[in-house]
Amino acid sequence: MKNSDVLAALKGRSLLRDVDLKREEFIGLLDLSEQLRSEKRSATEKKMLKGKNIALIFEKSSTRTRSAFEVASRDQGAHVTYMGPGETQLGHKETVKDTARVLGRMYDGIEFRGFAHHDVELLAEFSEVPVWNGLTDLWHPTQLLADMLTIRDQTVKPFEQVALTYVGDARNNTANSLLCVGAMLGMDVRIGAPAALQPTDEVQIIAKRLAAHSDARILITEDAEEAVLNTDFIYTDVWVSMGEPTDSWAERITLLLPYQVNEDLVAASKNPDVRFLHCLPALHNTDTDVGAELNTKFGVSALEVTDDVFESKRSIVFDQAENRLHTIKSILVATLAGV
Repeated sequence: MKNSDVLAALKGRSLLRDVDLKREEFIGLLDLSEQLRSEKRSATEKKMLKGKNIALIFEKSSTRTRSAFEVASRDQGAHVTYMGPGETQLGHKETVKDTARVLGRMYDGIEFRGFAHHDVELLAEFSEVPVWNGLTDLWHPTQLLADMLTIRDQTVKPFEQVALTYVGDARNNTANSLLCVGAMLGMDVRIGAPAALQPTDEVQIIAKRLAAHSDARILITEDAEEAVLNTDFIYTDVWVSMGEPTDSWAERITLLLPYQVNEDLVAASKNPDVRFLHCLPALHNTDTDVGAELNTKFGVSALEVTDDVFESKRSIVFDQAENRLHTIKSILVATLAGV
């Protein structure tokens, strides 16, 4: 099947979970992302979304996701309306279903970044326009497209020969998406996390089902060094949220410190070319309010990754962040304009 045929199948569709995409559709979006990135850099980009109106609903604040959706939309000629935390009646004075039916009559597409995954499903069901999940409590599909584009940029290996390790708090949206996308693409995908913070049984069942079709290798272990041995990429994410009570931080930090991505853990990979990934923001020093508070209360200068790793040549986190723009643009173009 030609790439154009693959992408044509996405026109008018929503993207709520990574696993809603077929492997060839996921790869097709990566190919389109590369094309759109090249066109932007060479100033030859064609505006394929002229006259389109896009709603951006953010229950959670954001830097990369908001910026990527806004710039991608405007690069392609679309208009955007940003609705930040507390700026809509969604779920407060108006049901998600009612909001969906209103916005669907005004907008050509809706992005949602929020809490309950069920809400983005309701938006897609009742708006009758494409809806894109910018992050929910269960899945983070736009992030994984950027991650996989970054990995493909950094290696000549096909995905089936790439080893990708996630360490730390793995009971979250990013880890869920990474495990399942890695399985879908046939990768050697590992999770190193404490038992209480490993992906749920439901997510693991999905990953194993995908792996059975792709011959992916899956390892989920409490041993961080086992998880990173001979890996090509080490990925981590934040351990604490400002939405959590601070009295839970001490227990979580103690539980997760053995999974900190530091020079010792990097060395345990035994791969001099290993690369570091992080979806950002990262608590890698004390130069933020949260970092300073953690240092004062718990005596730690970094959490999930140390500054020496984050700032090293092996760190590709800012390539990864830029690729949010190009992959989100590919989603908008494929689902709204067709290719």
